Amino acid sequence: MDKSPEAFRTISEVADELKVPKHVLRFWEAKFAQLKPMKRGGGRRYYRPEDVALLRGIRFLLYDDGYTIRGVQKILREQGPRFVMEQRSLAEDEPKPLTTIERPIPDVAAEAAQNLGYTKPPGPAEPTNVNAEGLGSVLKELEDCHRILTTAKR
Repeated sequence: MDKSPEAFRTISEVADELKVPKHVLRFWEAKFAQLKPMKRGGGRRYYRPEDVALLRGIRFLLYDDGYTIRGVQKILREQGPRFVMEQRSLAEDEPKPLTTIERPIPDVAAEAAQNLGYTKPPGPAEPTNVNAEGLGSVLKELEDCHRILTTAKR
């Protein structure tokens, strides 16, 4: 028999639902002051539906969005728990689209090597003549790639 959505959940039920170990939930309680499950005799925890929603949002931000503990703490401080709860519910409603790249990704290393006159990568015994201008263009391309990847991650 399933519990109603308004029912309180034990730590085992929440851990199973979120697919995280129980000790992680206890750790998150210590790190996020907004998490306050009700504790009964013997220290047994019971999570309200709001607690579970907040945990789901925290899990999403940490595991799916790649935030750190400090990052989520900052979001909770600045945006509030409601914002974190909504992050997860939005993700459940709409699957997160995969990042698409509008233009082909150039093989920067191969192009730079070709521009420098290399037909194969230099071996450890081969001396390399480094062209500073060529390295500058490679660096520029790498910085562009980094900017694109950083923008796509957001």
